[in-house]
Amino acid sequence: MSFANTAIINDVTFHPCVRFRPWESNQILSFVPPDGQFKLMSYRVQKLKKTPIYVKPQLTSDSGNCRVSVMVGIRNDPGKPIDSITVQFQLPPLIVSADLTTNYGTVDILADKTCLWTIGQIPKDKAPALSGNLRLEEGLAQLHALPTFQVKFGIMGVAISGLQNDKLDVKNTPNAPYKGFRAQTQAGKYEVRS
Repeated sequence: MSFANTAIINDVTFHPCVRFRPWESNQILSFVPPDGQFKLMSYRVQKLKKTPIYVKPQLTSDSGNCRVSVMVGIRNDPGKPIDSITVQFQLPPLIVSADLTTNYGTVDILADKTCLWTIGQIPKDKAPALSGNLRLEEGLAQLHALPTFQVKFGIMGVAISGLQNDKLDVKNTPNAPYKGFRAQTQAGKYEVRS
């Protein structure tokens, strides 16, 4: 198997069935597949131009309260459903109570003061929004340390990295096999600072 644009690939890891020398010399994946399902390779792309979704957090605090508003939407439609979307952030230790609601999905505050907003798929008719109020400890007027929002999502059938399969040769098989390439995009470390 060879790819049209290997220059975008960084931090590659291979399944043990991959022969390393053909990759090292010509960027060709040569392997004997093991039985069953397996992950042939994983890689990272350092400078992804645009993520397919956006997350816009807004926090304002005064008089012992912090108002939170977070919107999530599709920035670049990859042509396939974006699913398994979650937004997570750590509530600062100075927060006494939190009252958060969402117009889509579910929001949970876990025991370690982590707020987990599970969206799933973004509906076509509205952008998911989370809003609410955080109550600060007595004597604090405003929140000084703002949280970082961690976002996760997945897209089956699309490689937003831009990696393209160039050629796939299958040898030593009695029948002509189906040749196919299946991609899956999964957010690694996608953080939005407020």
